[in-house]
Amino acid sequence: MLTTDLIKLNNLQLAGKLVSDELLLGVQTSRRSGTGTEFEQFRHYVPGDDPKRIDWKRFAQTDQYLVRESATESNQQVRLLIDLSGSMNYAENGISRLNYAKILLASLAYLSNRQADQLRLYGLHNGTLQTLVPPGKQAFQKIVSTLNVAEASGAWQNKQASFPEFGRKQAELLIIASDFLQVGDEWLNLIQQVAGPRREIVIFQLLGDHELTFDLSGFYRFQDLETGREVELQAEAIRDSVRERAAAYFSTLEQALRIPHVRLIRTRLSEPIAQVLTSYLTGRKS
Repeated sequence: MLTTDLIKLNNLQLAGKLVSDELLLGVQTSRRSGTGTEFEQFRHYVPGDDPKRIDWKRFAQTDQYLVRESATESNQQVRLLIDLSGSMNYAENGISRLNYAKILLASLAYLSNRQADQLRLYGLHNGTLQTLVPPGKQAFQKIVSTLNVAEASGAWQNKQASFPEFGRKQAELLIIASDFLQVGDEWLNLIQQVAGPRREIVIFQLLGDHELTFDLSGFYRFQDLETGREVELQAEAIRDSVRERAAAYFSTLEQALRIPHVRLIRTRLSEPIAQVLTSYLTGRKS
């Protein structure tokens, strides 16, 4: 389903469910899947599977051998972080970076909730990390409702941003949705603080096509969405410089994030969210 259609639904919980349901068939979303009683998903039969687990009704419908999987109890903590800086209001073709991030995180929260992960939601605003939804009962519902009303504004002001205390015994997954653009090394410093052997960090860097290619022509009024500063420039006059600086920044970022257990996923706002998450989930298991 196209991201523009998901945004038009104006229902974040439904949008997250639709994306997640699109992923479940044929994608093995959990390394902790088992043979319990609670149904989790279908996947294709492979040699070595117990034939008794084949869903024959499903075979009659699809002519495919599909195995039913169920969730086992999870003790993994999934921490979701949404960037609420002003630059998240950037939009292309009716899709804002903020709305894309909301649907992406709601979809991942839906998947995590299905496999009984412990969910938390954080927001980064003005360079300060805040716990928006703590773990507990109905965390998923609270995450969806909190994301739904979240707004982005301001710049990164706190140069010493830090996360609340992480657990030491349980496996943790930290998922960040941001443009990951920085004035200094504020994002890199934050990641380096929390990176560790029992903590998988996944960064979805959300960028527009124009930000990546800068293929604009003519005069434009460019606005810094965090400071409000504006400047009028001819796109052709700055195109080469912008492309060179962007390429250098992205290359430097990739090098700096070659840290064990840290994964950077550069995502275009024009990419369907289900496609992005399918690549993430299958790549995570390779």
